[in-house]
Amino acid sequence: MKSLWSDDDARACVAYYAQRGVGEDLALRTYSSRLLGSVPWLVMHGGGNTSVKTRLPDLFGDLVDVLCIKGSGRDLAVIEPDGHPAVRRAPLDRLRTLDRMSDEDMVNAQRQNLLDTSAPNPSVETLLHAYLPQKFIDHTHSVVSTAIACLPDAEAVCQRIFGGRVAFVPYIMPGFQLAKTAGDVFDRNPGVQGLLLAKHGIFTMGETARATYELMIEMVTLMERYVAENGRDNPALHAVALPADPAPASAIFPVLRGILAKYAPDGTPARWLLNHRSSDRILRFVNGTGLDSYGKRGVATPEQVIRIKSGPAILPAVSTATLADWGAEAETAISDFVLDYQAYFARHNARVGGIKKPLDPLPRVLAIPGFGVVGIGKTAAEASVSADVAEAWIDAVLDAETVGTFESITEADHFDMEYWSLEQAKLGRGAEKPLARQIVAVTGGGGAIGQAVARAFAAEGAEVAVLDRDPAAAAATAKLIGGRALAVTCDVTDTADVARAVDSVTAHFGGLDILVSNAGSASTGMMADMPDAVLRQSFELNFFGHQNMARAAVSVMRAQGLGGALLFNVSKQAVNPGANFGAYGTAKAALLALVRQYALEHGAEGIRANGVNADRIRSGLLNPEMIEARAAARGVTPEDYMAGNILGQEVTAQDVAQAFVASARLAKTTGNIITVDGGNVAAMLR
Repeated sequence: MKSLWSDDDARACVAYYAQRGVGEDLALRTYSSRLLGSVPWLVMHGGGNTSVKTRLPDLFGDLVDVLCIKGSGRDLAVIEPDGHPAVRRAPLDRLRTLDRMSDEDMVNAQRQNLLDTSAPNPSVETLLHAYLPQKFIDHTHSVVSTAIACLPDAEAVCQRIFGGRVAFVPYIMPGFQLAKTAGDVFDRNPGVQGLLLAKHGIFTMGETARATYELMIEMVTLMERYVAENGRDNPALHAVALPADPAPASAIFPVLRGILAKYAPDGTPARWLLNHRSSDRILRFVNGTGLDSYGKRGVATPEQVIRIKSGPAILPAVSTATLADWGAEAETAISDFVLDYQAYFARHNARVGGIKKPLDPLPRVLAIPGFGVVGIGKTAAEASVSADVAEAWIDAVLDAETVGTFESITEADHFDMEYWSLEQAKLGRGAEKPLARQIVAVTGGGGAIGQAVARAFAAEGAEVAVLDRDPAAAAATAKLIGGRALAVTCDVTDTADVARAVDSVTAHFGGLDILVSNAGSASTGMMADMPDAVLRQSFELNFFGHQNMARAAVSVMRAQGLGGALLFNVSKQAVNPGANFGAYGTAKAALLALVRQYALEHGAEGIRANGVNADRIRSGLLNPEMIEARAAARGVTPEDYMAGNILGQEVTAQDVAQAFVASARLAKTTGNIITVDGGNVAAMLR
């Protein structure tokens, strides 16, 4: 590894925070913490922790010795000074005289001694930082350090690599006892510059932010060099025979979503998001002949347990030709994982007195030879985190298996970490939004209505794919939504393009739950004077475009077995045609019939089909020039024309978007049309 430290950047950081009342110690702590957090193979997703010992004024203005320690779950990559809450040192030091202390008492003592009681909870490793005397302390779960720390002879290897510069701490679950033990190890070895914690990670310490950070880089580099120079050929990592035609994610994921839904516990959401990862190292791992051994030994760090349980469910390889039969084999593998997890919970819950409530038993990672790994989560972001953590674990296992044997903590220790309230608190337990876990594709997503629809579904918690034939327009909408919103270029009149787009959505998120088929365009002219080409073009977009998308979406929904919703932007023209809009109105009338047909034919599969009839919405269909012309033809102002309805109010794209959201949430309604036009008797369906 290379140091990313810049004296110029460090000085700029100190100057920036000085203007905000932050002292140099905490400013440099923030700067070097971000350097560590910017490198995923050092820390990721709230992992690792950093601290600085300094002096800050209390309420009376008296300077107090404090430990500024990373708040629990804070992300080092983006941390701000307030992410290192200040805790009075003297009471922390006194706690070391105790023989034992419960987790609850430890957290309470730390919060009691915060300078600011509104600050986040200090890290669970606060006391460990407190019991090391150096000013700056850095702790990471660097991939290579976890590999070395998970070797059976880790202590001896630690000595070979560092020659006494780093002391070894045997495995103890994080908390008070680990802090005391680490402090005792340091006291016996007061000249060391770091600590390697078994089955955990590495600490470095020093008197300046730069020295401590660069020690971390040096120590990690020494471990990387050791792995590179001492690697051996491990037969367990030799590849198994694999199918010549591996199935793509777009074919595999809908099957997996259906299986995961089947084994989700009663009363819990059925839908899960998926994230595929594949690289040379991942494939080396999943293709190894020893996968059933090293893949089931447990994870590499305490942080990984709460993200991916004790490891993946291992599924068989899959080819395009055997996909149908593979589904049954995959279900058996996931079913076995669930049963094993339930038995594991029962064993260890009895050991701790039956006081724990079970988490869901589903895996968070799947390992598939020839394909890679699949992260599983409640959201696309969480599925990505699961995949990230799985990658870090895989790299640690590969490094360990290259120089020795990977060895994790015991099953009992896994349980104690997974069900440790202080770790579970990092994940949060907020209520899910109404459309959470739903994957939505919006066609015409770059236009005014499509953009409003996409943003409305995202606000309800859905994962959104924005489809538009204009790639820049699709990307602009996706950027407005943020997160993992996906922009896909798609011409809905091209069946090959539609198939590719739906495959992209499925591969990115794991499947498809809701289609908002919105793309459309209006041509003007009298029917008797209209060239056939114009009429056919209108039907290609305003009828067949919807059919193309619906057919592709139904294919995915059927494979998932989770039902779904097909939502169509129909238009009041379908029931209340306007003069000179025949090409548009007749196609939309056919679309209205299509909605009813899909409702009739797929209701038994739980797939609902509903439409929205909107009128006079400012969009690409009704641009300013057309509004002026239509208003002039009626002898009214453009404003009066747009509000020409029973309610006397202009209807907006946002109003249409809310109608689509409402239709998606009407779980037992199909074949329905919601009219959004402010009131028009001639357009009323009943």
